[in-house]
Amino acid sequence: MAEQLAAETAAAAQPTAQVAGRPVLLVPHRGPGVAEDALPPEYQKILAVVRRAGAPVATRQVGEALGLEVTVRGRLEPLRGKLSKLAGRGWLLNSHRATR
Repeated sequence: MAEQLAAETAAAAQPTAQVAGRPVLLVPHRGPGVAEDALPPEYQKILAVVRRAGAPVATRQVGEALGLEVTVRGRLEPLRGKLSKLAGRGWLLNSHRATR
């Protein structure tokens, strides 16, 4: 059971797809030659919301702009994960970490 849970957790942490028989990240690292349209549509929407804000935003603010139910904290966790993934791959700057 623990092995199955570990495999499912690893799969969820690194979403991949198969291209030409090889695994590729669904959310690629930002870099030269990697355009924003390489991101899945929901990640593009998140970037658009952050860009329109023009300043650091909280997860709740992004959720509100996307029309999510933000009054229940657990509903924001998937969005928080997507924001973290975008920051970890160079698409966003995590200002909370930058100020530490």
